[in-house]
Formats: sequence, C-alpha cells, structure tokens
Amino acid sequence: QVQVVESGGGLVQPGGSLRLSCTASGLTFEAFTMGWFRQAPGKERQGVSCISWSGGTTDYADSVKGRFTISRDNTKNTMYLQMNSLKPEDTAMYYCAAGRRWGLTKSAFDYWGQGTQVVVSS
Repeated sequence: QVQVVESGGGLVQPGGSLRLSCTASGLTFEAFTMGWFRQAPGKERQGVSCISWSGGTTDYADSVKGRFTISRDNTKNTMYLQMNSLKPEDTAMYYCAAGRRWGLTKSAFDYWGQGTQVVVSS
C-alpha cells in the first residue's frame, strides 16, 4: 500500500522561510518522479515543482522560481521543498505527489498525500 505523507507546513510571516518534507512508502521511491502542488481556497490545484528520480532534473512554476528549491534523498525516501522569501500569495495547501511520468501537471502523478497547510501572513 502506497503512502505519501507531507509535513512542515505552518504559519510564517512574509519574507520568511519554511521547509516542507514528503516521505513515501510502499513504492520504489528512487524510480518515481516526485512533485509538489498547491491549492488555494477557490482555486485549482497547480504545480509548484517537480524533481526527476535521480534529482538531476527539476522544474518550477514561474511564480516560485528563485525562491523555492526542491530536492530529494533517495536513501531516506524523502523529498523536500525549501521555500524562501515567502509571500501571502504562497498561502495554500501543499500536496506531495509521486508519478511515473515527467511533467508539472496533475496527470503525470499517480499517488498523492493529504496535504500540509502553509499560511503566509503578518
């Protein structure tokens, strides 16, 4: 049974930082593309960043380029999202996903976590 679990969300002031973590089990972690998506209230879920199985290739949404960094540690079955210079518009539920295809689209991912809430507010 595949399980994907996010952690690390919380309340942070504008300009602050957070690091999200995602742990996956029940699958061959190093064989999967991993990704982060987010969904704000009343909006569609959108891709934030994704990373290839080896970590050698990454992609980012334009809105987070230069501020967010994705990484993974295949020895720990864990992926990370370092978020710096956070803005109020980054407020959303953040979801981790694992997939067998490449691309920052929902259709590329097969397994999803329950999400972790990020709130950027003063």
